[in-house]
Amino acid sequence: MRSGLESLTIGAFAKAAGVNVETIRFYQRKGLLPEPDKPAGGIRRYGETDVVRVRFMKSAQRLGFSLEEIGELLRLEDGTHCEEASSLAERKLNDVRAKLADLRRMEAVLSELVGACHASQGNVSCPLIAALQAG
Repeated sequence: MRSGLESLTIGAFAKAAGVNVETIRFYQRKGLLPEPDKPAGGIRRYGETDVVRVRFMKSAQRLGFSLEEIGELLRLEDGTHCEEASSLAERKLNDVRAKLADLRRMEAVLSELVGACHASQGNVSCPLIAALQAG
């Protein structure tokens, strides 16, 4: 007899993995999660390895990996391709650092504009709107 985590319906699988059923189906359509065979007259069953795989994908997404990058990581998941995984992570780290730099620039500009708005009380023209209209 199969254990409770080796005979999960899609609903129970989704709950165990901490996602909804549509997420499971989406991952299957994207080729990130295999769809088990459906026995004649029965329903598909999922196991613990499926739960672990979805949790892996969600963890990677929280780190900012795209679905395409997650697919690459899944191909390396046996743990023997550390150099390739490291290279992927380095690219992601560089992307994150670039986004942080962009966010810092955005913060500086917005901070300056908010300061200008507060300083120009009573003026007819709003500095923020004027700056956005200027392009």
